[in-house]
Amino acid sequence: MLPDPIRKFIAVFSELPSIGTRQATRLAFSLIRSGKASIDDIARAASDLRKLKTCSRCFFVHANEGNLCDICANPKRNPKVVLILERETDLISIEKTRRFTGRYLVLGELTKSGTLDPDQKLRLKAFAAAIRKEIGKADEIIIGFNPTTHGDVSAATVTREFDELSQKITRLGRGIPTGGEIEFADEETLGAALERRI
Repeated sequence: MLPDPIRKFIAVFSELPSIGTRQATRLAFSLIRSGKASIDDIARAASDLRKLKTCSRCFFVHANEGNLCDICANPKRNPKVVLILERETDLISIEKTRRFTGRYLVLGELTKSGTLDPDQKLRLKAFAAAIRKEIGKADEIIIGFNPTTHGDVSAATVTREFDELSQKITRLGRGIPTGGEIEFADEETLGAALERRI
């Protein structure tokens, strides 16, 4: 019943986070109604995502000439205070508070079991090597995982890994409700969580 391009669109977009088959179908028809120029703009915007690179230090995305993102390349950021986060969207949310002046490590999506996958272990290993080489020992490592059971298990694992590489290791304060997600918290709540870290 549906033309093949719509079926392909639905198949691809329904795999994206928070978009199921029904939402992808609505999106397809909305784009069709918006006209060819709008579809071309969206296609160009999606294609431009291929130009992005991953920062060699914190694993956030960037479009800079070198290997570092704007945050890691900024000499005004405190390299001795590092906030370890799960997702890029968590980093964006924290940056909006304008209360954190350190650097980041984006670890990647945590599993429900709380165990780290091989890519996450490699990121932690690279991060630990960078601390040893660049600053010797961090003043503070803040673990900014969502306050869920698997976030707590993963935080315990990371704490053990970096116990000797930081003066102190803290967690974001519980201004974020248990089971909540950093990405969706408002700036005031995130700012309070940063200030009340434990």
